[in-house]
Amino acid sequence: MDLKDLNLGIGICGSFCTIKAVIEEIKALTELGINVFPIVSFNVQNIDTRFGKASDILNTIKTITGKELITTIEDAEPIGPKNFLDVLVLAPCTGNTMAKLNLGITDSPVLMAAKAHIRNNKPLVIALATNDALGANLENIGGLINKKNIYFVPFGQDDFVKKPKSMVADFSLIKETVEKCLGGEQIQPILKSAVIA
Repeated sequence: MDLKDLNLGIGICGSFCTIKAVIEEIKALTELGINVFPIVSFNVQNIDTRFGKASDILNTIKTITGKELITTIEDAEPIGPKNFLDVLVLAPCTGNTMAKLNLGITDSPVLMAAKAHIRNNKPLVIALATNDALGANLENIGGLINKKNIYFVPFGQDDFVKKPKSMVADFSLIKETVEKCLGGEQIQPILKSAVIA
C-alpha cells in the first residue's frame, strides 16, 4: 500500500528505553513520504534520563519530521475539529497512558490528541511498552482491544526472566499495522513470542 502523503500523528510517551527505536521508525515513515505530526507527553518534554536529554530527543524528532511538536493539551485539542490526521499512533504507549485512555482521562497532550482523534471515527494505533502489561495493565489492554477503531502493534514479552510482566510492541511493525488498520483490520498475530526493544 502506498502511504505517501498520509497524515500520521505519533504520540510519544515516556517509555524512555524505547524512544530511540520509535525515532528510527519515525524516520523510516517520513522517508516513505508520510507526513508525521509529533505529539509529546509532558514527561518526554521535561525528563532527562540515561537514555538521553529531553531537549535532544525533542530536537531530533522535530528535525526528522520537519514539524513543530504538539506539546500542550490546548494545541492537541484542535486535532478533533480540524480532522487532519488519517491515523494516530501512540508509540511508545506507556501503561499509564493506556490506563487513562481506557478510562477516558485526558490530562496530557498525547491523551487529548487521542480523544480528539477518536471522535472522528478514525484509527488509533497503540504500540505499547509497559512493565506491567501482564499485571495491573492487563485489564486496560483488554478494554482497549475491545474498543472501536483501536488497533495494536503486535507485542510480546521483552525480558520474561527479569521482568515477567513486561511487554513491548515490535515497533518495526508500525507501518504494517497502519496499513491494515486503514482497511479496518487488526494485524495478526497480535501476540509475539518475544520482542527485543
